[in-house]
Amino acid sequence: MKKHTIVVCDHIHEAGLEMLRNDESINFIMAADEDKVKLLDIIAKADVAITRSSTDVDDKFINAAKNMKAIVRAGVGVDNVDIEGCSKEGIIVMNVPTANTIAAVELTMAHMLSCMRMFPYSHDHLKNQRIWKREKWYGYEMKGKKLGVIGFGNIGSRVAKRAQSFETDIVVYDPYIHPSKVTDCDMTYTKDFADILACDIITIHTPKNQETLNMIDEAEIAKMKDGVVLINCARGGLYNEEALYNGLKSKKIRFAGIDVFNKEPATDHPLLDLENIVVSPHLGANTYESQYNIGTQAAKNAIEAAKGISFAHAMNLPIDESKIPSFVKPFLEMGQKIGFLASQINKSQIIAIKVSGQGEISNYVESLSTFVAVGAMSQNSSDTINYVNAEFVAKEKGIKIEFEALNDSAVFKNLITVKLTTAEGTTSISSTIFDDGVKRIVAIDGFDIEVALKGDMILFKNSDVPGVIGSIGSTLARNNVNISDFSLARNKDAEALAVILVDNAVNEATLNALASLEACLSVNYARL
Repeated sequence: MKKHTIVVCDHIHEAGLEMLRNDESINFIMAADEDKVKLLDIIAKADVAITRSSTDVDDKFINAAKNMKAIVRAGVGVDNVDIEGCSKEGIIVMNVPTANTIAAVELTMAHMLSCMRMFPYSHDHLKNQRIWKREKWYGYEMKGKKLGVIGFGNIGSRVAKRAQSFETDIVVYDPYIHPSKVTDCDMTYTKDFADILACDIITIHTPKNQETLNMIDEAEIAKMKDGVVLINCARGGLYNEEALYNGLKSKKIRFAGIDVFNKEPATDHPLLDLENIVVSPHLGANTYESQYNIGTQAAKNAIEAAKGISFAHAMNLPIDESKIPSFVKPFLEMGQKIGFLASQINKSQIIAIKVSGQGEISNYVESLSTFVAVGAMSQNSSDTINYVNAEFVAKEKGIKIEFEALNDSAVFKNLITVKLTTAEGTTSISSTIFDDGVKRIVAIDGFDIEVALKGDMILFKNSDVPGVIGSIGSTLARNNVNISDFSLARNKDAEALAVILVDNAVNEATLNALASLEACLSVNYARL
């Protein structure tokens, strides 16, 4: 079995490290405590690297990473990653955007409430100075105030919903979402930034880029209400820090809650000298729960990227995510897994890949075909296959990639079908995502069958005769393989297909034992 090398460049939760250690197909190297110069030698043969904020993915890193398929940034921000440089070398950059969502949301609320009621200062007055002076600490209630939310993504939307429970009126500015996402929550959507500047409290939840850097500056602060409260638990630099300082000093800004700074650590920052600011040292992800989530999700994504199964949350995709509905991305990721699965079932030289879409997803079938091609070609290619070079590699190898939009399905809201043609024949797999968000296969080579798209999977095709299910079960039991799910389908030709999800890896001896069963027509094994 070919082993894939994953290097962990910065510390992540032990649960994530255990996932890497326990995968027999992974050569795991822990380099979090290594000198950054020595790290360049270590990553030379790595397929995937897991980084955090302590490792800069700059030109030195990229030039050293000769075999790198992907980089997983264990967290949300990718400020320390040269995404353009990675793209030029065909390296996929991935982050873990949702693992610390709740931690960041709750910290934002803590800052907001602290600013409104000055809790840290009253706490210090009593606990450290031992002064009981209630009349000094009159604050403001959230109820009836207008909260301006800039950015209505995973974090901003949840902050808004929690603030709404305080009977706060919510005004949202986000030009990259459909207004109904806001209005359906009984909140106000605006395209006029002046409506945000007129709010009592403003909180920002955007990425840091050319559009958002210094988004709140002197001119914006001048247009705000006197006594406004500003919150930033997103990225340093979204508020111009000099303008923020001046606004706080003049009391135009009554209070600010800041977790992030332009340059960190910020132990000598002028903002720390002010008496109307609540600060924390970039604690947005600092909960035990979020660190576990970040570590395990980063490890899972790194393993799947190393194997070519999928590149979840890739930052340098061949499609502008801001211009596609949120429902599309899970289908893109599912398409890549289906391509990867099809290439494991049909292990031969690929001749053609055809992707069909039904329903609204059919509008994005061209992009979908790129993802499918990455999954299908990565299984049997010595080349590094990713979204950047997939089309070029396919053309070079003479692989035809086709896509088509079909009429809507009578059964499924959205359906994608992948047909992989090799020198040995054609494999067809259809899949969809139901309202529960679970990716499911719904058809394989003409068999209507429903099974979750995950884990270790045995596909057993047989003559439709009595006793086969029992024989399969006893064979797997003798080989210490535990069944977690068993799906069965039949066709009009008196054939049956069983798709069996199992709890552990299946060896060659077990597959040979299954193949020797009298009714067996074929047996395949895939790992997702």
